Parts: sequence; structure tokens; C-alpha cells
Amino acid sequence: MLYLTLLSCALGAAALVKYIWEKLRAWSLRALLWKSFVSCLFIATGFFALCCQGAVPMAGLLVLGGLICGLLGDVWLDLKFVYPDDEQLYTYAGFLAFAAGHILYMAAMLILFGGNAKPRHFIIAALVSLALGFVTVLMGPVLKLDYGKYRNISLFYGPLLFGSTVLSATLAFCTGFSEPFLTVFCFGGVLFLLSDLVLCGTYFGKGKDRPIDLILNYVFYYGAQFVIALSLLFI
Repeated sequence: MLYLTLLSCALGAAALVKYIWEKLRAWSLRALLWKSFVSCLFIATGFFALCCQGAVPMAGLLVLGGLICGLLGDVWLDLKFVYPDDEQLYTYAGFLAFAAGHILYMAAMLILFGGNAKPRHFIIAALVSLALGFVTVLMGPVLKLDYGKYRNISLFYGPLLFGSTVLSATLAFCTGFSEPFLTVFCFGGVLFLLSDLVLCGTYFGKGKDRPIDLILNYVFYYGAQFVIALSLLFI
């Protein structure tokens, strides 16, 4: 299973290059199909990694569920370019799918390592996540970002986005950085944050949708998903 895990990662990298090439040429259904294929490969990576364990823990299934939510979010966010008349519907669906994924990730971490932290650690993590999520959106005008009709959903999603990364870092600290799963997941979470920060510019900013911006977004995002999938090797 380890070989299949690594093979799916390698195929994912190759498919990502093809997807980026298609996406830079034009918004198309073909590009969406390639994107879906890359997303299927990070789910396959997570599945094979989970199968490397002797027994499949519930927390592992939750992380796998989070990866599946990522696939759904990928599809819905790209469908808004294929079907612009339903742009708002698909954008909200994408936000909610990714939000559900982060909730599943946090649930998995709490099941595995929640007993290693004290209530004050969770309170601090929650406050930090809320602050970072709200500040990112409320600083929109300063950063020349116009969230428009997506301001409220961004305020809901932001704390959850930061939450999974902050929680993994908090639990890693509480366990003395002795759990590889938390360390690997935290790295994936940081890549996820970088991806969404770039995405804010391409979606809500002006002049920030250059090819380099799109490439960075995809490299960070898919890097995050594959790293999170690989974290299941250590769960």
C-alpha cells in the first residue's frame, strides 16, 4: 500500500501540471475534469495511506472525509466559471464544502489528541482562529480586496480555515511535538492558508489573477491536500 500511496502522489503531480496548463489556456469543462482527477488522486493517496494501518481508526475516516469535501469544493468552485449564471450558488457550495472539511479535520484531531490539552489551550486556539479569520476579511479594504456579497460567508469560513491549522499546532505543542501526524498535518495546513491567501487576491482583488498567482494557488492548495493525505501514514 505504501507503493500505491507514493504512486498516486506522483501521478497527482503530473496531472496537476496538465491541469494548470489547461486552466491557464481557458476556463473549460476539460480543465474541470483534470482538476477533478487531481482531487481524486489526493483522495486515493489518503485512502492508500490509511490502508497502511493495521486497523482503520475513526479519526482517519474523518480526515478522508475532509479530503472528499475538498474534491466537492474543487468541483463546485470551478463550475461557477463553466456556468456563470449560477456563479453565486456554486461559490457558496464551494465555501461550505471546504468549511465541512476543516470541521472534519478538527474533529479527527480532537478524537486522537484532545485529551493531551487543557481547556485553556482550546480557548486560546479558538480565539486566535477567530481573530485571524475576522481580521483577514475585515482588512479587505486595506488589502484592496472586495468580498462583496461573499463577505458574510468569508467571515464564517475564515476562522474554520485557520482553526484546523492552529489546532494542529496547539496539539503538537501539547504533545511535545512527538506526534508525526500533527506535525505533517500542520505543514499541510500552512500550505492551505497560503493557498487561500493567494485565492483571496485572485477572487476578490484586482490585478491579482496573473498566471503566477494562479500557479501559486494551485501549487499551495494541492500541495496542502497531498500533505494532509500523507499525514494518514502516521495516524
